Amino acid sequence: MFLDKAPTWQASLSAEIEQPYMHGLKTFLRVEKDQKKIIFPHSSNWFHALETTPLDEVKVVILGQDPYHQPGQAHGLCFSVQPGVKVPPSLVNIYKELETDLGIAIPDHGYLENWAKQGVLLLNAVLTVEDSNANAHQGKGWEQFTDKIISTVNEQCDHVVFMLWGSYAQKKGKMIDDQKHLVLKAPHPSPLSAYRGFFGCKHFSQANSYLVDKGKDIVDWNVPG
Repeated sequence: MFLDKAPTWQASLSAEIEQPYMHGLKTFLRVEKDQKKIIFPHSSNWFHALETTPLDEVKVVILGQDPYHQPGQAHGLCFSVQPGVKVPPSLVNIYKELETDLGIAIPDHGYLENWAKQGVLLLNAVLTVEDSNANAHQGKGWEQFTDKIISTVNEQCDHVVFMLWGSYAQKKGKMIDDQKHLVLKAPHPSPLSAYRGFFGCKHFSQANSYLVDKGKDIVDWNVPG
């Protein structure tokens, strides 16, 4: 586990990588691979969120829970899938809210790399999963590591928008200083809960208004084809 391709995060996270719990996580993942279990995303994408969104460019943080667990989907950005893969239901609902909130036409794919490159940290709480076995890697150490990522943004960045969708994300974001950052909360966009208040939350327009107010460039929430 190296952060060679995420240099802006290294100073804050290199010591964390060497913590005993991370060594335990490495051992767990190695044993899983030795047992021929398939792990998503590919190891080259475990830290893709950090590699694509440098620490000093973070404007927005969206918290997910677990990577997608079907082949070809996960590539290290929460809610995002690789090109050519069917758009998952939660992302369909995110797109619906974008259309109502900002008038953005619903894309025909779910590849959110363009957001990440603009400073939207698309961070899952757990960074790996076993093929077709949802939540298989929960409680193995990733949650503590991603807590450290969130606390790093909270401490080192100014005026970041945190979008906390669902109770899991809201509990994970309890450390965030809402006097220093904008914390937006809504139900999760999954089909089970989106109608309870995710639809109509207007988080995307609120985020851009806040960024403008703080002298930052807005996020272009369009998803290019």
